[in-house]
Amino acid sequence: MVINNHLLYGCAAIFTLYHLSSKCEIPPFLFDQPKEVSARIILSEDYEGIITRDYGFIIAIVDVINVGPGIIIPGNANTFHEVEFSVLTFKPVIGEVVEGEVVEIVDFGAFIRLGPLDGLVHVSQICDDYISYEQVGNRFIGKETGKILEVNDSVRAKIIAVSMGTGRSGKLGLTMRQKFLGKPEWIETDVESEYSEPQSPEDDGES
Repeated sequence: MVINNHLLYGCAAIFTLYHLSSKCEIPPFLFDQPKEVSARIILSEDYEGIITRDYGFIIAIVDVINVGPGIIIPGNANTFHEVEFSVLTFKPVIGEVVEGEVVEIVDFGAFIRLGPLDGLVHVSQICDDYISYEQVGNRFIGKETGKILEVNDSVRAKIIAVSMGTGRSGKLGLTMRQKFLGKPEWIETDVESEYSEPQSPEDDGES
């Protein structure tokens, strides 16, 4: 499959390995290094930490597969090479269930650390309850359920919105309102509730 003249291996997933080809400009101060090493240094500066619409957040250069012969342009001391390399990316998918840690709480929601990016759970999406923000304790608490969400809590959430811009900006919208999402103890309660529903007489073998 070809996307923007780049070869793509794998399928849609949170973490994906892509095989790309591009041009690499190597400056003279790196000429004493093997060209694969020089290319990795330049590619890391150019790609790592960048967000693209096609590939998502580029985490790291995994491997420099091939570096072509250098081309010299009059008046430029650098050499120009065609390179093939692989990158590890984080590309969120709507509907994907993810796990992370609460890293910040503000009055309008909680930010969850998901790999290299943070996602926002809006206050209306924390759980199926009326949620209030307690500024003194910097936490959210449910009125009926008593559920509490604080910084450093581990949670499970579902991705409901993805906005991958360009450069180094991206936004993820998350929800924990559905069953089997949220903190581990919330999920355990949902599981217990699911399997402790009263059985009908027919299920017990009674007539």
